[in-house]
Amino acid sequence: MAITVNIRYSGKDGNARRFAEEMVSSGTAAAIRAEAGNIRYEYYQPFDDPETVLLIDSWEDQAAIDAHHASPMMSAIAALREKYDLHMTVERFIDLKENEADMKFIRK
Repeated sequence: MAITVNIRYSGKDGNARRFAEEMVSSGTAAAIRAEAGNIRYEYYQPFDDPETVLLIDSWEDQAAIDAHHASPMMSAIAALREKYDLHMTVERFIDLKENEADMKFIRK
């Protein structure tokens, strides 16, 4: 059962985008993607909100998230959040098996 966490980082003066760019350019994002159990780790920016960046972060299970949270990368991420003075909102989703009734609305 996969778990997806959506984290919205908000800041001022383009800091959320600079944070995401540094996460990518420093190799931290790639290192997270290489962690056991990581399915997805991607940043997006809304068209109508240049001060927010959305991270979609998916893991195979809670054990993989717990291992990630215990890794040294969490200190690097926390330091960057402070550096860019970001605030966060978090949503968590559990991926259930595809529901046949819903599949008629999905175009693959």
